[in-house]
Amino acid sequence: MWTVYSFTGAAILASIVFSLLLFLSIDDDPLMKFLFGGLAVIFELGKFFAWYEVGERKARRNYTGTLSAFTFYAVLAAISIGGSIGGINSATNKAQSEVNVQKSKINAYNMQIEAIEKQIDLNNVAAEKYIQMERIASGVTRIQKQNDELRKQQQQLAMERDSIPVVSQGSVLGLIDSLADTLHVTPQSAQLGLVVFLSVLLDFFAAFFVGLIGEENRFRHKFRHNQMLEMAGYNEMEQPKLLEHFDPSSVGTSEITDVEVHEAEEIVIEPEVPKTPYEQAIDALSHNKVNCSKRAVSKFLNISTDEVDSIFKQLLDEGIVSKKPNNHYQWHGVEATAN
Repeated sequence: MWTVYSFTGAAILASIVFSLLLFLSIDDDPLMKFLFGGLAVIFELGKFFAWYEVGERKARRNYTGTLSAFTFYAVLAAISIGGSIGGINSATNKAQSEVNVQKSKINAYNMQIEAIEKQIDLNNVAAEKYIQMERIASGVTRIQKQNDELRKQQQQLAMERDSIPVVSQGSVLGLIDSLADTLHVTPQSAQLGLVVFLSVLLDFFAAFFVGLIGEENRFRHKFRHNQMLEMAGYNEMEQPKLLEHFDPSSVGTSEITDVEVHEAEEIVIEPEVPKTPYEQAIDALSHNKVNCSKRAVSKFLNISTDEVDSIFKQLLDEGIVSKKPNNHYQWHGVEATAN
């Protein structure tokens, strides 16, 4: 159960965190952040309390109450899933924006390098024209110097571009790109689908473990209740104690003659001697009060396992019961043994 509690706490905490990411971004005022954050926590915890109450009312077969609790849970779950979608989407967009900024810087350097390359190509065309006009000394030399300077600028830009720190894309962004390529959709559509799937999965995951905890609590309550009933039944099955040392003089002050005492002594009925567990077992089996099994006799007479083993061993020795191939006992009766 500690594993169940850990998973449940982690799922609820993750759901609360993702909802907070959205609700806290609504307003920058600290007071409004506190209010919206508290609202997110209330929605999340209230949702799981409502789901727990659904299981409780269903166990009590209060179907009207179950439907009302489920409706309340559905409303809170919709708000929670929306908050989780917004929170996960916000965190994903932030990571994507950092990657986009680095890509923009690299693209700017690439554009400058490409522009310099085009300028060099134009200079080469002009140099060819100077060569055709036989003005190599004046025109071509100047163009070559310009190209050398442009090459140096190009190399400097390439070094600055390569020195930009590489931002790792991350597994989530890589998964989004892979889904977009596989499903032939835009990365934005793939991101939305993944965020919705993760939010719903997180909510159902937490709801499952909350329901599991509810089932465990109901089982414990029922088990303890049954134990209390068994203990109460055991107390009721105790043999009542006989009245001993009865003093007739305490009843009244009437005089009792010797003849009356003698007659009373003659009609006194001796108290019945309590039966042994063996005799009680035979009596119960003879009148079909219990099944012919050790467990049934032990529970009926409230005796230990060793005592019931001894009783059945004696019954086997006397032929009152027999043992079947499947280790079950068959009752034959005392009369059949006597015959």
